[in-house]
Amino acid sequence: MSIGSSLAEARRAAGLTVGQLSARTRIREALIHAIERDDFSLCGGDFYARGHVRNISKVIGLDPEAMVHSYDELHGGVPLPVRAASVFQAEKPIKIRESRSPNWTTAMAVALGIIVIFGVVKMMGGTDETPTADVRPGAPSASSKGAADAARKAASLSAAKQGDLIVLQAKATRSSWLDVKDAVGHKIFSGTLEEGKTSVWQAKRGMRVSFSDGGAVSLQLNGKDIGAPGPSGEAVSRSYGNPTP
Repeated sequence: MSIGSSLAEARRAAGLTVGQLSARTRIREALIHAIERDDFSLCGGDFYARGHVRNISKVIGLDPEAMVHSYDELHGGVPLPVRAASVFQAEKPIKIRESRSPNWTTAMAVALGIIVIFGVVKMMGGTDETPTADVRPGAPSASSKGAADAARKAASLSAAKQGDLIVLQAKATRSSWLDVKDAVGHKIFSGTLEEGKTSVWQAKRGMRVSFSDGGAVSLQLNGKDIGAPGPSGEAVSRSYGNPTP
């Protein structure tokens, strides 16, 4: 029995019309009719077809993974999951120089040294006028200001460079198929994220992610919680950062 026939028979056995199944899965009725005729051309590709087969199977009481496996066997097999480390190598770690406060002890020591030198010169018959150093408590010397400004500038440049890095964390509230690519289309991950599992991916400038079930995962982008990428049971595709068109 074909995949479409199996889905149609299970739907009727569950006492559901196509309209009722559409309401529960949020899949268009026309698309369900096509799938039950083994016509997957309207799905938009194997990735979305797997997602629809999985969601329909859950509602009508079939084993979702078994049905997806049957689909893969009839359509050339599923690509093996790719580890992020095999396609993405981060650049050398960016060392951010910490901005240090001016060294007031050194500034005071230099000023006192100047006063002592001119005092000795006066005692040895130098000029009657004793130059005084302008030392104000809490005021940094010119050299200390320069060092602090340079440190702040270096930290800003490093932070800007680090801002190109996109870090995406996905936690599965139920098992879901994901396909993750970097900004230029290199595959970072493709496979099933099991219920309760968490994965973290990172890429320069941005990444694109396709989800077979938009409500099955919870996301964090660069440490900020951004919630689910889409409605429950709906296959969606999202971009994060600035991926190349």
